[in-house]
Amino acid sequence: MGCALVANQIEETVNRKVLAIVIVLAAATVLPGKSSKLVMSWKNPDYRAEKKFHRVLALGLSNKVEVRAEFEDALSAELSRQGYEAIPGNTILLRPPGAQLDLSYLKEQIRASQIEAVVVSRLIKVDNAVTYVPGTAYFVPYPYYNSFYGYYGTLYPVVYSPGYLQKEKKVRVETNLYVISATDGQLVWTGTTDTFNPSNVHKAINGLVTLVVTKMRKEGAL
Repeated sequence: MGCALVANQIEETVNRKVLAIVIVLAAATVLPGKSSKLVMSWKNPDYRAEKKFHRVLALGLSNKVEVRAEFEDALSAELSRQGYEAIPGNTILLRPPGAQLDLSYLKEQIRASQIEAVVVSRLIKVDNAVTYVPGTAYFVPYPYYNSFYGYYGTLYPVVYSPGYLQKEKKVRVETNLYVISATDGQLVWTGTTDTFNPSNVHKAINGLVTLVVTKMRKEGAL
């Protein structure tokens, strides 16, 4: 009687662990990673700051008005959290789709708004890839069952996972920091980021602006 009770307790414990493994494996299979990383950055060694700038213009280069506005608002908010007086480009610049670039208008708006520096980002490219992931055998380190059929019946669905196609999307963005003290604006810092599987635009933008602003501050550009 005691042996049977112990065996049942062991089986219940193992079943719970197997269930946990099933959940982890399922999550790893169906939830692709969503993250941004910095792949390259450079700080201008010739830049010498006369004084620390505070008023910063946040710009995004995109023909999609809604995405551009959301990006500029998020970048401005992140710069503000870091102590800068940040202005999103959509609040001072008129950029209707298809309009010709007017550099004189841009310079006038920057001068009128007393902008000291500009952070500007642009989309470089989007890569889409489909990779076949072969089935994998997983080792479950708890083979303590009181019957062969209980053991085999519980582990068989867990041990072998079928192959599947994994879709991956990579978005590459370039971000530059310019100081407007020079006549045409002097490049202080540039960085390139990759964002993987950005299924949610809002989350992807927030993650990206947090990353680039943090990196600029860490590398002494901001």
